[in-house]
Amino acid sequence: MDKLRIKGKWNELKGRAKQEWADLTDDDLLYEEGKEEELLGRIQIKTGKTRDEIKDWFDRQLEEI
Repeated sequence: MDKLRIKGKWNELKGRAKQEWADLTDDDLLYEEGKEEELLGRIQIKTGKTRDEIKDWFDRQLEEI
């Protein structure tokens, strides 16, 4: 998960994440620089996915954008 690529495309990624996992809210997807692990933890709790699964999903989405 490349932090610089994510930062520049976060709004689009956030929308895709909400489509993928309907339980996620804007608060769950709050991106703060330096707190990426907290973000992953919030997503992990809501989705039941592992950190690696979430990171892989974001990597795949970045390749499509």
